Amino acid sequence: MKSPNWRKKFDLPPLFWLIALIALINAISFTIIIPLLYPYAKQFGLSDLQASLLTTAFALSQFFGTPVLGKLSDRLGRKYILVFSLAGTMAANLLAAVAGVAWLLYFARMLDGLTGGNTSVASAVISDITTPEQRPRAFGIFGATFRLGFVIGPVLSFFAQKIPTFPAVRIGELTLEVSSLGMSFLVSAAIAALASLLTLFFLPETTPRQGNFKLSWDDFAFGKIAKSAARPKLGKLFILTFLSGSTFTIFTFAFQPFFLNVLGQDAKGLAMMFALVGVLGFISQVFALEPLSDRFNLIDIIGVSLILRGITFLLMPAFPTYGAFILIMFFFGVVNSFPMPLIDTVLSLNSDRQEQGEILGINSSYLSISNAIGPVISGLLVSLDYTTPLWITGGLTILVAMFALSLKARFKCNKAVAGN
Repeated sequence: MKSPNWRKKFDLPPLFWLIALIALINAISFTIIIPLLYPYAKQFGLSDLQASLLTTAFALSQFFGTPVLGKLSDRLGRKYILVFSLAGTMAANLLAAVAGVAWLLYFARMLDGLTGGNTSVASAVISDITTPEQRPRAFGIFGATFRLGFVIGPVLSFFAQKIPTFPAVRIGELTLEVSSLGMSFLVSAAIAALASLLTLFFLPETTPRQGNFKLSWDDFAFGKIAKSAARPKLGKLFILTFLSGSTFTIFTFAFQPFFLNVLGQDAKGLAMMFALVGVLGFISQVFALEPLSDRFNLIDIIGVSLILRGITFLLMPAFPTYGAFILIMFFFGVVNSFPMPLIDTVLSLNSDRQEQGEILGINSSYLSISNAIGPVISGLLVSLDYTTPLWITGGLTILVAMFALSLKARFKCNKAVAGN
């Protein structure tokens, strides 16, 4: 007798649920600091452009660090590399919390990026412990845990800012002091420490050691990433990922100074805005994405969701009031979670089973590059005024949607294929 569908969906190895819990805790640690990075940077006297470079420093460091940690986990085992990665996040956030000068804050973000390959290592653990038939369900739930982290993290960030701060400590010429915003970094560090301990004491090693560790430039696959844009068919999807990611990260940075300076709100309100988007994104991804994918062409869903995303960007400066912003962000949160999962789905449907891991890895690299470039562009635009980047990214996002819709005839992405 077959198990009910809902039961079969969650029929995964017990060890998977442990790694999912660790991933959720890690996601919460990461998302706690996202809403406050911009206002925290302003406390150090950084300009808007300099504040944007904090995000770029993290993204570039992660781009270089992730392949190293991935290969280390292949050669030396997953468990201790995952512990090292989580411990790096803990140390980086502790340093950021007490940083009294801007260069220490930059160093902390780079350290977090260089050691921030925990998601890729956790993904490798899932591949180790699941069968090919279980893997799509496992990675779907794994992705949902990260989305859930975007719900919980900003809420904790709001409450962390209410925790009483510690008195300043002077060490030589250096004064260590934790502000109310810095308390969120301390909470993030504590949560990362919890994930490290869970991994250290409860996660067994899932892959055997494979000999000495040797690293070469080929492991970074820079040439492969650059050449992949020219690949027949799939290269267009890589470009779509880059364009979609870049326009989105321009917005992600730009809406923060707009919210604080144009709408006159504070960092606590900013955290709640991130929480609102996280809740709506989680709900729409869990309950709406699959029914829509079964009924409509995937490229159509990507294109329409990008058009709606671009419209929300344009509406924000057109109606610069707090009430209108809440309504617009509500709509944005519902449609925002569709493009990237669907691009990954189209890639998987149009590549051979033997190369899907490599294809999705290349696509993730394009997203990482966009995460580094977008904030710099946004920082430059914000230096002009607080509405210009929203107007520009709104128009660019609609153009990206047109590019996405032009790809419809190139790919297998109809209901019959999507349902398989």
